[in-house]
Amino acid sequence: MKIKGQEYKTIWFENNTVKIIDQTKLPHKFQIKEIKSVDDAINAIKVMEVRGAPLIGATAAYGIVLALMENNERSFLDNACKNLIKSRPTAINLKWAVDRMYSKLKGVNSNKILNIAINEANDICEEDINFCKNIGMNGLKIIEDIYKKKKDTVNILTHCNAGWLATINWGTATSPIYHAHQKNIPIHVWVDETRPRNQGANLTSFELNEENIKNTIIADNTGGILMQRGEVDMCIVGTDRTLSNGDVCNKVGTYLKAIAAKDNNVPFYVALPSSTIDWDLKDSKNIPIEERNSEELSIVEGIDKNGNIEKIRIYPKNSRSLNLAFDVTPAKYITGLITEKGICRASKEGLNKLFK
Repeated sequence: MKIKGQEYKTIWFENNTVKIIDQTKLPHKFQIKEIKSVDDAINAIKVMEVRGAPLIGATAAYGIVLALMENNERSFLDNACKNLIKSRPTAINLKWAVDRMYSKLKGVNSNKILNIAINEANDICEEDINFCKNIGMNGLKIIEDIYKKKKDTVNILTHCNAGWLATINWGTATSPIYHAHQKNIPIHVWVDETRPRNQGANLTSFELNEENIKNTIIADNTGGILMQRGEVDMCIVGTDRTLSNGDVCNKVGTYLKAIAAKDNNVPFYVALPSSTIDWDLKDSKNIPIEERNSEELSIVEGIDKNGNIEKIRIYPKNSRSLNLAFDVTPAKYITGLITEKGICRASKEGLNKLFK
């Protein structure tokens, strides 16, 4: 996708260095950052210079490449893998990517291991691009059907950022939107601000603007009344972990949007690549829900009149706050799952039909 008219991916390997778009600087500054060590990769994941389940997985894969460039002894690699997996616990793509890399490198001698690791990390990225493109083509059919009936602008509500900035390219929830836009279907997106880190306002709106797609930022609690007024035709969100029974773990606030959509007969879809499916965990109560620093709630960041990024406190100094980063939406509230292999019901039977 594009920033200022130029094509970018969110992460790439160049001259023995991993390069990323530093998302903590967006939308006010566009900055490419170099990741030179596995510790740099871990830090980039923790502080959310990279974020979004597929991109976190890709960053972990390249983190293993960087670990091997530092020290290709097996004990160093083992420790690097453990630390990468611990860096953010909820998104399953992180563990998926590390396990895939580790399995690929098992038993490989030290002379060949680095090249094999680089190729595998590159393959993970290319696969994600293809998956997200196919998600877009599958989701496009839903938007086309709405447009044929409505013959007017299709209003789509999304939550957090499941755009190309959360993947390698195309995005998950945004991919159908981009494909519809390319087919000249009039689209307008209601962008949840998504407190506390404002990934919707800072990232989703930013990338939609770059692609000239009409969008309006709303407070997280506004979606319900828009649905009641008939101003939302469908919802599309991403996911950080989807269980084999169709339950979805995504950015906190997703659950409330799904309930509002159900109550107002608004279709609620979740877009995901198969790398985000957790086939092993059976009970959503056992999903590790990340609790982040409460300062993400009490301190906001913005740009002042001089163009400087500033942080200010908005809560009383002695007030306590709880910052749970994710919630779980039960399958019963989900109209369908949009994957690279097609659209299915959010259920064990639905997923098994697509992924035998």
